[in-house]
Parts: sequence; C-alpha cells; structure tokens
Amino acid sequence: MRLRYFALVVGILFLLLGILGLIPGLLSLPASAPVLKVSMGYGYLFGIFPVNLVHNLIHLAIGVWGIIVYRSELNARLFARSMAICLGLLAVLGLIPVTKMLFGLVPLFSHNIWFHALTAAIAAYFGWFRKRKAEDIGMGAAA
Repeated sequence: MRLRYFALVVGILFLLLGILGLIPGLLSLPASAPVLKVSMGYGYLFGIFPVNLVHNLIHLAIGVWGIIVYRSELNARLFARSMAICLGLLAVLGLIPVTKMLFGLVPLFSHNIWFHALTAAIAAYFGWFRKRKAEDIGMGAAA
C-alpha cells in the first residue's frame, strides 16, 4: 500500500512542479543563465530550479503517470523503478558539461541535479529495496 502512495505523492508533486513552472511570475532568469535552444518558458522556478517548456511538460507527464499508476501495486512498482533509472540518468547527465542542457533542449544543471538524484534514490528504495508488507501481498499484487 505504501508503494502506491509513493506513486501518488510523486505524481502530485511532479504535476504541481509542472504547473508551477508554467507560471511566468514564479520564474526568474539571471543574466548568467546558460542559453538554451528551447527558450520558451525558460527561467528558474522559485529562483532555484532551471526549467523550460519541455522540462515542465515532462514533469506534467510524470505527474499524470504517477497518479494513474496509483491504482495498482505492480504498476506503482514499475513506476518507481522507471523513475529511479530515468531520474538517476538525468542527474548524471546534469553533471556532465556537454549534456547538462540535454543538447539545448532541457536544463538539467544546478539544483535539478540533487533533486533528480534524491528522487531517484527514493524511487529506487520503493521500487527494489522496500520489503513487501503482508497487506501488500494480501491485495493480490504481483511483483
């Protein structure tokens, strides 16, 4: 059951981040910000997290996905594992100078690195390392 709530909470969090990233008043763009090929909606959410339209659309998609998979223990586990792999990869890409902007499409640098890494680590815990509880097994969930 907790695995399903992980998917729901992460889904809501990413959905909110995607929506907030679309609000121009919450974005600021310092003069030192790197140039992106996709500059629509480019700015730093709350002055901290670099986002653009593509980044926000990805957050919205992840959010909807997490909310949808909340209904199934198996799908929630697959969601957690997918999040661990994808966000872990994005955190690593954010550390590499050539790929930190995903070839000018998505800003992965700055505070996005630790956010992606932390979310990946938590997702890995829920996807692979968390022991299944008796209530989860009793629900007929296969993993």
